[in-house]
Amino acid sequence: MSNERTALICAVGTIALWSTVATGFKLGLEVLEPIQLLFLGSATALVIFCIAAIRTGWPRDGFYAGEGLLLGVLNPFLYYVVLFEAYDRLPAHIAQPLNQTWAVTLAILSVPILGQKLSLRTIIGILVSYGGVLILLSQGRITVATEFDGLGIFLALFSTILWAVYWLFNARSKTSAEALMATSFLIATPIIGLVCWAEPGLPPITPQTMFYGAWVGVAEMGIAFLLWQRALRLTQNVARMGQLIFLVPFVSLIMIGAVVGEKVGASAWIGLVVIVAGVLLARRETTN
Repeated sequence: MSNERTALICAVGTIALWSTVATGFKLGLEVLEPIQLLFLGSATALVIFCIAAIRTGWPRDGFYAGEGLLLGVLNPFLYYVVLFEAYDRLPAHIAQPLNQTWAVTLAILSVPILGQKLSLRTIIGILVSYGGVLILLSQGRITVATEFDGLGIFLALFSTILWAVYWLFNARSKTSAEALMATSFLIATPIIGLVCWAEPGLPPITPQTMFYGAWVGVAEMGIAFLLWQRALRLTQNVARMGQLIFLVPFVSLIMIGAVVGEKVGASAWIGLVVIVAGVLLARRETTN
């Protein structure tokens, strides 16, 4: 009972942090370029992961350079470059639900990468989720023509492929989560810094930019990830705990409307509900 209570507290903490990140992305991108925000966030997360990994014996027990390079290029480098560019081009209440389809992308990519088969229920769930995407982008109109930036939509959906590939490779790793994240971010952060330095230049260091960088590094990448890992390790019912994470996009839309000031219409809520329903349907067979 004590472990379950602790797991629930960690899960609630994760939900609270991840529910803020779409708002943090959008506000941060008002004062920073995508790669600049990523550099500050990645540097913040690097410190967090190194502290957590050192407590587990890293790097004394292994540095995992090859594995860290592969995963670090995927996340945080490529994934967040693409995701932040999508947020820079789209309203947050559009980019955030599109990003939620990563779980559907994961199911699709598990076929060629892991050799798994798609059940009829999973296929239906995938179709339902992408039906939600059409509702979201069409703003509830009969046609699917959209007024939103086409490249931004492509990038938001492409980011789900990068995230799914990252987790498929991550699932095969035998390395502890803390050590692997510390190694990945230790390798990726200097790469991000070099790209940032080359174009558009290193971010200005002001209280405002440091705040947004810390917001991304703590709430999206660092503390939230560690809390979620701890919740999954402590609970006796991973499937039930995993369902809680679907509260995040709904709380996030409320924050986007209240803090960013975007008008979140009914079609955004309906589209998100349909997307999440499809994801849950596609996941149900593997989580029962």
